[in-house]
Amino acid sequence: MKNHRRTLAGKLFSLCALTAAAALLTSGCSGKDSQNGTETIHMGIIQHTDNDSFTQMREALINRLRELGYDESQLEIDYQNAQGDMSNVNTICQKMASDKKDLLVPVVTPSTQAAVAMDSGIPIIFMSVTDPLAAKVMTDLNKPGNEVTGTSNAIPVDEIFKLAARLTPHVKTYGIIYNTGEVNSVATVNSAKQYLAANDLSYVETVVTNASEVQQAAESLVGRVDAIFTPLDSMVNSAMPQVAQIAKDAKLPVYTAADTMVHNGGFATVGVSYEKIGIMTADMIDRYLKGTPIADMPCETLSEFSTVINQTTAGAIGVTIPDDMAESADLVG
Repeated sequence: MKNHRRTLAGKLFSLCALTAAAALLTSGCSGKDSQNGTETIHMGIIQHTDNDSFTQMREALINRLRELGYDESQLEIDYQNAQGDMSNVNTICQKMASDKKDLLVPVVTPSTQAAVAMDSGIPIIFMSVTDPLAAKVMTDLNKPGNEVTGTSNAIPVDEIFKLAARLTPHVKTYGIIYNTGEVNSVATVNSAKQYLAANDLSYVETVVTNASEVQQAAESLVGRVDAIFTPLDSMVNSAMPQVAQIAKDAKLPVYTAADTMVHNGGFATVGVSYEKIGIMTADMIDRYLKGTPIADMPCETLSEFSTVINQTTAGAIGVTIPDDMAESADLVG
């Protein structure tokens, strides 16, 4: 760990020196100086699976870092996608450790758990972990230890169901689709169950263990529920177009925990912008690369929520969006 910190500190000093020198130049600064002695910082991004939410975060993070001035000569980004296979996640983490990356940026909970469990000594700034404490990747959100911190995507479950009560007040029973293997999904679903129980609403759970089961799970809810709720679950997210089509055919609203899932046919959500989470994570990385120790960087939670409604889906399931809500919400579709 100490050797790793000294090496990275040297690279950070070179990067800061290069940035300062570039700021002093007023002309003739195009191109890269291969003789300036600057070492490239190597950062690894580990993405658990391929879906719109995660891709949006990753692209926003990379774009923000480039906007902040980190070009390829200063910051080399190695992006790897495990395609939803945890054995691939572990292999990717091990490879990045053996490559002696300077910084790891795992995307969402499963990748972060794998990176932290590896205990490689490489600093970690995770992106969009719903509940870092439940996931056991941090023990104190305000006092990061073991070189681990990052951003959290708090899911405003209560607000989602309050929105549902306005848009579809007839709903009495919700179907919940999720993967119990994802700690983030379990945490969100537990919050949903508590809200539903406290408000005399019923629910039917259906659990999936791989993406191929999601469509069948959605079909099994037809005729048994009045609406469907999905957390930000990697497996469900990947199959959202299929879930949305089944729900549309059955005239069922699908309330989700991610705006991207609404873009993919879900009905509505009150949630965070995953683009903003990517930007927020990039800003944390920037502060770290400029010398702020991870121990001095508490986990940051994005708490700016927006209402997103798919108007095409609304028409398909026969729901009228109130005028006041249509004016204030982000309408898509």
